Amino acid sequence: MPPPPPPPPRPRRVQSAVTSYYDDTTTAHYADEAPSSFDFAPPFRPRRNWTKIGTYAAGIFAVVTLGLAGAIAWGGLPDWVPIPRATFQQAQPDLQLDFPRNRQDRKPLPDGTEFFSVSGTISNIGSQARYVPSLLVVLRDQRDRIVYEKEIVPPKRKLAPGETVTINEALTDIPKAAASAEIGWKPD
Repeated sequence: MPPPPPPPPRPRRVQSAVTSYYDDTTTAHYADEAPSSFDFAPPFRPRRNWTKIGTYAAGIFAVVTLGLAGAIAWGGLPDWVPIPRATFQQAQPDLQLDFPRNRQDRKPLPDGTEFFSVSGTISNIGSQARYVPSLLVVLRDQRDRIVYEKEIVPPKRKLAPGETVTINEALTDIPKAAASAEIGWKPD
């Protein structure tokens, strides 16, 4: 009997190394097979790292916030910020203002213009000499809006205990809408 025929040759499997474009990983493919769609391949573009982006955003926000806080602490709020501000400074210790309403009034001049007369006293009721800050006269209209402001510098800046200084001022160029007056210490 003749010897059995030799088995048919097995197909040769040839491996080719395919290096990915995005990294150094190597995928093995057989020469007679197409690459599988399930093989590893990096995405078309790298994924966003939202943690890193959030950290950068928080850092930028912190720097801007600290800068604004420092600017406000250094120079105060700008005038255009719509928050209520104190019109007058708090009362000065041992200094007493006496400006009765009946001595503050509008008076006409012979040429037809009007002026506002401010008259009163500042007294030191304490036992020590006190510095006298400037006064602020504020005229308001019927809607309680400020229509005129004027600083009055007292004739004497330091008052001894028990001493009194008299203020008599005439304010010109006042608006016709002015209906009421307030007098207090000028804020710093």
